[in-house]
Amino acid sequence: MAHMTVVDHPLIRHKLSLMRDKDCSTKSFRNLLDEIGLLLCYEVTRDLPEIPVRIETPLTHMQGTAISGKKLVFAPILRAGLGFLNGMLELVPSARVAFIGLYRDHVTLEAVEYYFKAPSDLADRLVIVLDPMLATGHSAAAAIDHLKQRGAQALRFVSLVSAPEGVAHLQAKHPDVPIWTAALDSHLNEKGYIVPGLGDAGDRIFGTK
Repeated sequence: MAHMTVVDHPLIRHKLSLMRDKDCSTKSFRNLLDEIGLLLCYEVTRDLPEIPVRIETPLTHMQGTAISGKKLVFAPILRAGLGFLNGMLELVPSARVAFIGLYRDHVTLEAVEYYFKAPSDLADRLVIVLDPMLATGHSAAAAIDHLKQRGAQALRFVSLVSAPEGVAHLQAKHPDVPIWTAALDSHLNEKGYIVPGLGDAGDRIFGTK
């Protein structure tokens, strides 16, 4: 699919297979999500702009590089998106964080907002939206709607597992927002869950079911 990158790496495939196992413990699920989050962050930030900087090593002077522009913003969609945050911040500890509270109405499958808090200068920053599951795409599209309304212009979306239906919906609503995912699964079932998927990511992260 256009503007979507499936990060196909042996370590990610291995860790995701462990996460999919229904007997994976809450602790292991969290740790694995942290690890995959770090690996996906490496990929989604691969083309960040750089500027030359002059530095002095213990032996000599040299020209190195530094990331240019303002700090990144990670925008996890609550609550499951929080599971991605630690791994991302481990790689980019200076990043700002925006919080977007959405829940999915289990009848209409539409996203309902209940909380939003973000840096005031989103227009000047690259915003990376985080949600482990891109299922129907309604929550992702709604989150990006809210971020754009607050001024965000450069956005990227990162998920752990995606369904074709969710990718199609998000791309239809926001064709300018590229997607990175660890896996593109088969389809959604009648309840809007990704198949084969890994169940409800939020419940598995926080042990609430």
